[in-house]
Amino acid sequence: MSARSTAPLLSLRNLSTFFYTYRGVVHAVNGVNLDINHGEVVGLVGETGCGKTCTALSSMRLIKEPGRIVTGEILLEGKDLLKVDEKEMRNLRGSKIAMIFQNPTAALNPVFNVGDQIVEMIMLHKNLTEVKAKEEAEGWIKATGIPSPHERLSHYPHEFSVGMRQRIMIAIALSCRPSLLIADEPTTGLDVTTQAQILDLLVKLKGEYGMSILYITHNLGVVAQICDRVGVMYAGNIVEFADVRTIFKQPWHPYTEGLIKALPTRFTVEQDLVEIPGTVPSLIDLPEGCPFSDRCYRVREDCKIKRPILTQLEPGHFVSCYYPAR
Repeated sequence: MSARSTAPLLSLRNLSTFFYTYRGVVHAVNGVNLDINHGEVVGLVGETGCGKTCTALSSMRLIKEPGRIVTGEILLEGKDLLKVDEKEMRNLRGSKIAMIFQNPTAALNPVFNVGDQIVEMIMLHKNLTEVKAKEEAEGWIKATGIPSPHERLSHYPHEFSVGMRQRIMIAIALSCRPSLLIADEPTTGLDVTTQAQILDLLVKLKGEYGMSILYITHNLGVVAQICDRVGVMYAGNIVEFADVRTIFKQPWHPYTEGLIKALPTRFTVEQDLVEIPGTVPSLIDLPEGCPFSDRCYRVREDCKIKRPILTQLEPGHFVSCYYPAR
């Protein structure tokens, strides 16, 4: 799905992750294909429960029982992460691919100061003394915009605001300069001003260190602000993928079209917001055909028989729909 000639940094090929529960098999990720190029920001957008976070966790091989990656390839710089042993995978996490989790309060260890937590990451992946690692940790705290970085090394997570904790998470994730940073809704629960500061920080650090970012969100405004390309997820799969400008100006999939029409604007102050009718199908009992067919205004009989596959109809623009709005 890459629009560029260079080999992608990360490629997901037919990735499927299922959860085996007493109620049935949950098709959380159901045949995802995605490319992330070097130095770009790719957004993954969709409703809660559509598979965004599960795709990210699968990419880092962090799926726990009863979940299981059942098919596909996860190619990081050409190496299939599903074929490496756990020891090598632990070495790759942090050094090559790192993740900022949605809830920094839960992700940080409350009984260790933040300096120790950053130093632990650095010493795990770099051949440095503790003194040198602490110097680097201080530098990363400073890089994330936290004042008095030397004093802050000895502070504990509860001594920081939520926004500052998220900055500490960013410092930990970037401390070994990974090639790919996965940001899983890192501004959730933050006020608008702090959200803007975190986004500006990610863009700034991305430019300085040349890393790629997979940015997971349900906020199309954030996608428009920081992403180069975006994949729209629905019911465990990507239904449309293109550069950001194309997605907003010419959405082909009816779900993408519905999401954009539902965005509030200055023209909708005295009007009702457009909504997508119906509900998301159960991931335990997905329909045989297109999972969006029961909510689609363009649905036809063949849409309910066989699921469409993600197909490139124009250079760099992919859609999973039999009757796209071209």
